[in-house]
Amino acid sequence: MSRKCGISGKKPLVGHNVSHSNRKTKRRWLPNLQVTSVLSDTLGRMIRMRLTTNAIRTIEHNGGLDAFLLKTPVAKLGADEQKLKKQIEKAAAKKAAKAA
Repeated sequence: MSRKCGISGKKPLVGHNVSHSNRKTKRRWLPNLQVTSVLSDTLGRMIRMRLTTNAIRTIEHNGGLDAFLLKTPVAKLGADEQKLKKQIEKAAAKKAAKAA
């Protein structure tokens, strides 16, 4: 499993630790990934995702997972999130057809 967030696209950064004597040693800064369950109202189930805390706040700010995915362009999403967006669009179309 990669250390990358599918929503925000954040991944590890690389740099140096610099000592007092100015020696440089490689290091990595990892994104703050959390395994979380997010509710999809359209699908009617919880979806487990590995997201950064920033992405979780973004989803909540945009009104939930469904609203966020429908508003976000496909090019900005990861592969799993693109599949999830298609499922949500298909389920929303079914609900609209039943209501009409």
